[in-house]
Amino acid sequence: MSTLPLSELLGATVYGPSGDATGKVREVMLAPEADRSRVASLIVKTKSGDRVLPFSAISAIDPNIHASTMPSEWPAANGSEGLFLLERDLLDQQVIDVHGRKVVRVNDVELQLERTTEAGKPHAILRVHGVDIGARGAFRRLLRGLAPRAALDRVLQKIPPRTIPWGFVDLIETDPARRIKLKISHEGLSKLHPADIADIVEDLAPDEREAVFETLDEEVAAETLEEVDPKVQKSIVESLDSERAADIVEEMDPDAAADLLADLPEERTEQILVEMAPEASQEVVELLEHREETAAGRMTTEFLALPVAATVENAIGVMREFEGGIESVNTIYLVDSHGTLVGAVPLVNLVLALPNTPLLSLLQEPLVSVHEETNENEVAEKFDKYNLITLPVLDKENKLVGVITSDDVITMLRAKL
Repeated sequence: MSTLPLSELLGATVYGPSGDATGKVREVMLAPEADRSRVASLIVKTKSGDRVLPFSAISAIDPNIHASTMPSEWPAANGSEGLFLLERDLLDQQVIDVHGRKVVRVNDVELQLERTTEAGKPHAILRVHGVDIGARGAFRRLLRGLAPRAALDRVLQKIPPRTIPWGFVDLIETDPARRIKLKISHEGLSKLHPADIADIVEDLAPDEREAVFETLDEEVAAETLEEVDPKVQKSIVESLDSERAADIVEEMDPDAAADLLADLPEERTEQILVEMAPEASQEVVELLEHREETAAGRMTTEFLALPVAATVENAIGVMREFEGGIESVNTIYLVDSHGTLVGAVPLVNLVLALPNTPLLSLLQEPLVSVHEETNENEVAEKFDKYNLITLPVLDKENKLVGVITSDDVITMLRAKL
């Protein structure tokens, strides 16, 4: 098994069965629907025009190409629909390095050559092994043909390799039709932390950001959107169609969704709200009625509240069914029959308590809260003074209407920087 740079394969001479030169390699093609890494064929420039040399007809690569059939048997290269061309679609293009959590530019492509025998005949298999993002690939292409091969090899040996395994590469394709045909998704990217995905997305061009958000799972897209810079966040949502934008906004925390929609043109906000599920839309509409610089404008309506007579067992049951953000589970609030806030129980207090323990016996003191119109600066001061994780928000009648989480405060302070 040996490696072969794409830059050396491009322009390589193709020899026929009799040993005569029949053309030169113009492109290297993958058929992602069949195999994401295996080279399916080569486009060869011949006297009769560009033709497709199937890899099944290649007996050896040394690094020139030795074909077992004549060009007259190869089909004409009339199109590349559903095919991925390594020079056109990968070389000098930006890709996402999932392992390194960043956007990188491809300087060359590492191909891995395997030699095998099928039906008693020698056969070559070529796979994409990785992408070269370092100076080695750039120098190889820059000096190729300008310096003797031996001299070039000596120079390259002094440059440390910087390659990314092909399995860690996520491709960026802005054309929706090609994404489907090439089966380009972002499964690797979606496994990263939303904050890392947000950093990557912010490094992309607007149409590339849209392409990524079109293929991410709605829940991952929502978590990522919450981490993106507000200006970029707005640009992404405006680029998506209303239905897709609504699917993503529905998965966001209500307070984050309200902040986002408040920054959009009124007409665009209405389009998204109409596409959202009625219950999710209503939550966001209620939050939009509050001024952003107040406690109500920063709160989420997703929180855990139980009657004053509830036990630890009741709390655990409610937590299992809770679908809100994990930040809101840190504290369970107790309310009376009128919805008035009575107390707060930190999650940590439940850990060692018996199932039948009344939550009233596990209350945290003092009970710190704010009212809806409390200024956001005072909210931040309370989080700092009392080392809070969550802060309950009350209406004029002291009814619990929402909760502010530490994440909300961090987002607020970051926006002021």
